[in-house]
Amino acid sequence: MTVILLVLLTTTLVMGWFGLEDFVHALTFPGRLTGAVLIAVAFITFLGAAAVVDHWWWHSFPYSGVVALISTFAALLTNALLVVETARGDTAFYLAVFGALTVGSAWAVFAVWRTAVKIPAPKRVAAALIVSSAIAIANFGYQNLYQPYQRETRPLIEMSLGDPVLSQDRKEFSLPVDITLKNQGNVGFYVLGTEFHAMGERVPLSAKDRLRQQWRTDAEQWSKFQEMNPLSRRKIHQPGEMVEARPWMPFGQWIESSDTFATRVMVQLPMDTPYDQLAFYATASLARKDRLALEPPLQFKAYSWNGKGVPTWVKKGQQQGLDSIIYRARVHENNAIDERARDPRYVTVYWRFGTHGANVATSIARKGEEDHVPTGEERRALVSRYGLVDVITGPIERSLWDVKSRR
Repeated sequence: MTVILLVLLTTTLVMGWFGLEDFVHALTFPGRLTGAVLIAVAFITFLGAAAVVDHWWWHSFPYSGVVALISTFAALLTNALLVVETARGDTAFYLAVFGALTVGSAWAVFAVWRTAVKIPAPKRVAAALIVSSAIAIANFGYQNLYQPYQRETRPLIEMSLGDPVLSQDRKEFSLPVDITLKNQGNVGFYVLGTEFHAMGERVPLSAKDRLRQQWRTDAEQWSKFQEMNPLSRRKIHQPGEMVEARPWMPFGQWIESSDTFATRVMVQLPMDTPYDQLAFYATASLARKDRLALEPPLQFKAYSWNGKGVPTWVKKGQQQGLDSIIYRARVHENNAIDERARDPRYVTVYWRFGTHGANVATSIARKGEEDHVPTGEERRALVSRYGLVDVITGPIERSLWDVKSRR
């Protein structure tokens, strides 16, 4: 009896602790429902502990044996499901705790059953156990199996160009670019990083048709630069050169469901610019608010060119002419069990820029693992778990011949 009481009371404390945290702080409705279920299990196991004492000693309640059997079975089922959940964690402590409780609960079920418990209306009791088990397993499966792989939702970036405006001395001009981020989905997103950049392109024309080999040479350049110039019979495309780059939304902010963020940037160039056209790009790196909680602030950590606290792969990019500004913040899991069973994770945002463009890269890893470059499978797991989304628009190209003709 002492072992049974120890298993039930320990299960009560653990389930009550995790259940209360999930019920109050989980980021999704299934997570909060799980918290409510864990609180209910804690209540059942607490009653079960009292029923065990009555069943062995007092014999004051005729159905105490049935209550003890149901509570031990509830403890067994819940602890077994939590073993599955914590097995994916980083620490063996909670796996060992729930593993021991599962073994103890299984023994408790057997020990109570051996006392020849009389079950009134056994079919009804069995039906109740089956239904409650099915509900618990369905909720666990929804939160841990279906939800991470449900149909993704992503915001939309719209970009439009205004009419160019000439300076009074007609030596410079400005081109307004309107950027709009629309979240038409049913979840909010953290904005981990955004970038807008404009590329200047020279496009001389060939006097005669270009040969097939020249098309192949153009296609070979696609792997070297962010923009992909089309194969053309007369245009001689050259690698674009970055004219301007900037963030267009504050780091660490968020956009709620059905919300819109709009801004305007101005690109200014001299009238005698050597470029024939401009290409505009806008991107945003986002994370779903129902998959993680971002602990503010998302603050600056390092520059790639000062060499302090910079991952090796970023230093290699630095040697190839790609500079990075690095930001970092702590992230929290979307439920209490994963928050306790997994080591702390940090999101790192790399705002990168160079002669041939700019982009934003993000990673989520434990402290000290910034040097690790995730494999494709690891990257897909991160994207699924934390709801990482990259939204990209562009290139939107605009010829400058009409502007330059006004000189």
